[in-house]
Amino acid sequence: MRALVLTGPGSAEVQEVPEPVAVPGDVVVEVHRAGVCGTDVELFTGQMQYLHDGVTSYPVRIGHEWMGEVVELGDGVDPAWLGRRVTGDTMLGCGRCRRCLSGYQHVCAFRGELGVRDGRPGALAERVAVPASSLRALPDTVDDTAGALVEPGGNAYRSAEAAGVGAGERVLVFGAGTIGLLAAMFARARGAEVHLLGRSERSLAFARSLGFSSAWSDETLPDLPWDAVIDASNAAQLPARAVELVEPGRRVVFVGLAGSPSLVDTRALALADVTGVGILSASPGLDGTIEAYASGAVDPRPLVAATVPLEGVPAILAGERPPGAGPGPKFHIDIRHPGGTP
Repeated sequence: MRALVLTGPGSAEVQEVPEPVAVPGDVVVEVHRAGVCGTDVELFTGQMQYLHDGVTSYPVRIGHEWMGEVVELGDGVDPAWLGRRVTGDTMLGCGRCRRCLSGYQHVCAFRGELGVRDGRPGALAERVAVPASSLRALPDTVDDTAGALVEPGGNAYRSAEAAGVGAGERVLVFGAGTIGLLAAMFARARGAEVHLLGRSERSLAFARSLGFSSAWSDETLPDLPWDAVIDASNAAQLPARAVELVEPGRRVVFVGLAGSPSLVDTRALALADVTGVGILSASPGLDGTIEAYASGAVDPRPLVAATVPLEGVPAILAGERPPGAGPGPKFHIDIRHPGGTP
């Protein structure tokens, strides 16, 4: 079968690889749609911290935002999964440690990460093997595009939940990329007044096209009381600024990661009675994200700028935008159709 393989820093190619096998407890999924995200780009460039920590090594088969159809079952798997449209969790805990048994499998010290850490080849391939325990069924009201956006949506859903804002309250989101825009959508669905801070006029214009009229640059950001700040950026200086801007007694959510240490003075947190919340992984937010997509409360599909074939991934990883791509920040891969889809 065909799969996207990173063979070294700056090197990616589609290769023929052995098809996965459904071992006991696993299923094999025929991948229909997959996304490319910033983590994939960091693995491609060699900047991903996991490479330096030794938990990931080349060659690596990436892809952790996906959806598809279950086509093969391992021993012990419920037969009802066969033929189901599904997506799945990225964080695959050991299932035996204290964290896993307490519902914190996404921070298991022994976890695998599909398409990210060594051990589980990713979903930028015609087929992928995953534990049945990681699956989430997709209702018919969640199409393939939305289904492949459940994983990033889960991070954003958790961020909006952690911010704790509702009707009549005001939230500021740092970053107008995929996670920032999705977090803004989920916060808006909770009734909050949402503002976005972005860097480029192109990204701000796109945010406004999604109905976020209060999309600001650093120079134009109004001086308002912020009931929550969600940092979905990768700027090292913004976490500290989030703490400075948020109202005393409220919350700052850190979901973006900078490439260098982003320092926060804990005295600023304590003296303003601010709660800081870190978000790692979509895992606890997958079900809520699917429900929001299925009901129409949040529609993530406008974020997809283009859908290309598997052979188009190396160019995207290298920073190229496909011809005719829209203004959105996300690129999808149509695994089944060599010509891609519009």
